Amino acid sequence: MCGLGGEFRLDGGKPDLDAVARMSPCLERRGPDAKGTWSHGPAAFLHHRLKIIDLSAAGTQPMVDEELRLALVFNGCIYNHHELRRELEGYGYRFRSVSDTEVILKAYHRWGTACVDRFLGMFAFVLHELDSGRLVMARDRLGIKPLYLSETPQRIRFASTLPALTAAGDVDTSIDKVALHHYLSWHSVVPAPRTILNGVRKLPPATVRVVEPDGSSTETVYWDPPASRSSLIGIGEWRERTLAALDLAVQRRMVADVPVGVLLSGGLDSSLVVALLARAGQQDLATFSIGFDAVGGERGDEFEYSDLVAKEFGTDHHKIPIPPDRLARGVDGAVAAMSEPMVSHDCVAFYLLSEEVSKSITVVQSGQGADEVFAGYDWYPPLRDVPRSDAVSAYSKVFFDRPDATVAQLLNPDWLVEGDPSTAFVEQHFAAPGAETTLDAALRIDSRIMLVDDPVKRVDNMTMAWGLEARVPFLDHELVELAALCPPELKLAHGGKGVLKEAARGVVPDAVIDRTKGYFPVPGVRHLEGGILDRVRDALLAPAARDRGLFRDEVVQTLLADPNASRTTIGANVLWQLGLLELWLQRTGL
Repeated sequence: MCGLGGEFRLDGGKPDLDAVARMSPCLERRGPDAKGTWSHGPAAFLHHRLKIIDLSAAGTQPMVDEELRLALVFNGCIYNHHELRRELEGYGYRFRSVSDTEVILKAYHRWGTACVDRFLGMFAFVLHELDSGRLVMARDRLGIKPLYLSETPQRIRFASTLPALTAAGDVDTSIDKVALHHYLSWHSVVPAPRTILNGVRKLPPATVRVVEPDGSSTETVYWDPPASRSSLIGIGEWRERTLAALDLAVQRRMVADVPVGVLLSGGLDSSLVVALLARAGQQDLATFSIGFDAVGGERGDEFEYSDLVAKEFGTDHHKIPIPPDRLARGVDGAVAAMSEPMVSHDCVAFYLLSEEVSKSITVVQSGQGADEVFAGYDWYPPLRDVPRSDAVSAYSKVFFDRPDATVAQLLNPDWLVEGDPSTAFVEQHFAAPGAETTLDAALRIDSRIMLVDDPVKRVDNMTMAWGLEARVPFLDHELVELAALCPPELKLAHGGKGVLKEAARGVVPDAVIDRTKGYFPVPGVRHLEGGILDRVRDALLAPAARDRGLFRDEVVQTLLADPNASRTTIGANVLWQLGLLELWLQRTGL
């Protein structure tokens, strides 16, 4: 919901309103329904609104409460805003809207930065205390909503997208060499606070940052879920607890003043969301599935299963086939929509799916996050019996795209970095307290780091490019906390996501539970040919790419000679990974 931006001066000057205005075109697709600006003292706020809760003008942002002397811009949704409103009314607060935005303002006034502990939802917000001059920035526990930052000694700028900050100007757009190493190690994941650019950072998930008028600041991590077992219970109780927690998460995400649909891939996760909504009595639920032509012998749709689920639960189902020529154009649109370069071929699917869905609906639920939370990927089973002392090595072998030595073989010498920062990052994360087993450690880093900057960011960027809000019930923080306590053997059972499959038995058709695990298939990107291959070739051979000189020429020529031969550890196309980075850099004008 929405796109925000703004500037906060640290030097006693007035904010650069022209720079803030230059952010606007990069944010308007996230919030096509209304635009608002506000400036006072050192702060200037910009907001593009997608109307979902309180469709009236009373919900307009930036929202300023003159009585409380607070101003706010906010992106996301607070699912328990009704309950919080009633509690705050009990303390004497008066509301002029029925929006969740106003609830954040009152909650902050009542509880200060601790208000975030009470929020159930997804959010990124920036709040200004008019009297003290203080700025407060916060991001939800799982990083579902983004917040990018560009800082100098004179000012801080912030926005929902990275391109909004580069459009504002005065940003160091040189490539961060450590981030580049991460990009090539973890299929484009660059953990917060870094981005691929030296001059742009992002507020980490579950973080509140308070900036004083003199520029000093403090950061507080307000959520650190458990990563070890606290009790021994049987599979039956785990099944019941899991289903109850997911059911609650799904129902929470129906809070809206507009209809809510479901992106139905045909896999277990989205099918379970549909089933729980149907079981709760949801009528005429709109569901949406997308499919592509087969390429390279790989099937491009899962309509067999999405049709089965739609028929089983009587949904208003929309099946969307994408022809090859439209897929090629979709690549261009998806790259343009990326706040950061994202190599997953799912981006193109979500972009094209969101284009169609947004024509009839504004909010959808999606199944992202279940694999990272409940151990659904095929790199988890090999970690089951690995001693904790060997965890980093074992995880690297099954998850890293390539080891440090191979990263060095791809890059020209000017882009190499000392040491092996990607392995060092994993070592530090794995060394944190908790996470008793190797699988626990892998799930912890995947759910808190890899999930945030791959599937979660992908869904946000591609849906918001069409003014569509996606909600992810598997990332309800209470469900994530429960899953962290579940024993590894129960998650790994039945080929992965065992406890979730047990919970789904009798709720969704057995054929969906027992099928071979599928992925969101876009074979035209996994197997490069035709117009998409031409785009990749042109990007890697363009003058801008040659001037930048990221990749060794002999590597590029070898990959182009046989575009689909070289694969990463998890089977991604290496040529696409390199080409996507150049496509993004050139599309962004960097």
